[in-house]
Amino acid sequence: MKQFITLLICVLATSSMYSQSVIGKWKTIDDETGEAKSIVEVFSKSGKIYAKVVEILDPANKNSVCKKCSGEDKNKSILGLTIIKGLSKDGSEYNSGEILDPKNGKLYKCALSLESKDKLKIRGYIGFSLLGRTQYWHRVN
Repeated sequence: MKQFITLLICVLATSSMYSQSVIGKWKTIDDETGEAKSIVEVFSKSGKIYAKVVEILDPANKNSVCKKCSGEDKNKSILGLTIIKGLSKDGSEYNSGEILDPKNGKLYKCALSLESKDKLKIRGYIGFSLLGRTQYWHRVN
């Protein structure tokens, strides 16, 4: 019985930690229009946080490419594109990385944090955090 209770506590603790993580799939919401745009998968690689577009919700944009991007992202399909790159954990926030805006092809500094277990705050900015914009993404179960 003790083993069962210990196992149950471990399972509950693990699932609680996972639900408090930024890792997972998130529905992106355009901060200007309020429309749902895509599903983005946030993942960890070599201790850093990244995110890539795994689904585009508007059928008219399913085959869009990043025409205004530069470097290796130029003319890449937005579907599968890595839009958040190299964020590091800093307390309850992840920062020191970049976010790509496929609409204009520009890279911005980025910070993200959990507002709640199912709401992610993403801030893209130039220079320092006051000069930027914020989006809120919602966890996809």
